[in-house]
Amino acid sequence: MTKHPYTLSNSTYKTVREIDYQVAVLPWGATEAHNYHLPYGTDNIECDLIAAEAARIASLEGSRVIVLPTVPFGVNTGQLDIPLTINMNPGTQLAVLRDVIGSLEHHSVRKLVILNGHGGNDFKQMIRELAPATRLLLCSINWYTCVDPKQFFDEPGDHAGEVETSIMLHIAPELLLPLADAGRGAERKMKIRAFRERWAWTPRDWMKASSDTGIGNPAAATAEKGKRYFAAVTERIAEFLVELAAADTNDLYE
Repeated sequence: MTKHPYTLSNSTYKTVREIDYQVAVLPWGATEAHNYHLPYGTDNIECDLIAAEAARIASLEGSRVIVLPTVPFGVNTGQLDIPLTINMNPGTQLAVLRDVIGSLEHHSVRKLVILNGHGGNDFKQMIRELAPATRLLLCSINWYTCVDPKQFFDEPGDHAGEVETSIMLHIAPELLLPLADAGRGAERKMKIRAFRERWAWTPRDWMKASSDTGIGNPAAATAEKGKRYFAAVTERIAEFLVELAAADTNDLYE
């Protein structure tokens, strides 16, 4: 296994004790079905590798970034009727996050980035609650919103569609079934107009919204599209990590 001083799981105490890390990154995924052709761990695999690659790029710029192990469970209350979906309630996420922050408090790290890879997770209110009680600067990124996917894909989709399938074809093709086995990812829209237009919100009952657990057609996915999008996403996140690492948290405003 390759040693990466920017990923904690692959680092040794001998290495870690010598580095004064500026930023910690906590990837947070989910364990859920992704259409018929993608693995249940898709969100975790994507989060893990995007975080690692962004940290690698940032480290080349001299930033001292450490990627923590990926949290593999997300909020999946709308998918519990799908076999082996694992749900972690927001209250549990809050408790986990509080403990991670408490652990980091003992060390030199003063900035924590939650790298979110699952649409059911939302860390804003947790950060608002936890921020007054910690010295750490807390922030979050949804990796799938930091670069416009429409620049790279014909039909990006919402879940297990062209975007995620292309990324997985690039980073973990051995885990996918053939695209011929994938469902179309057709979405059944809600009858209430405000929900359809998404200016009102309620959780989706996933098995009523999709027959194959996907939202978005993966048919046009390719490894080359995934490679280009993965590079754009990781480079943008790396730019943020470099800027954040150098920032004075007491002087963030112009």
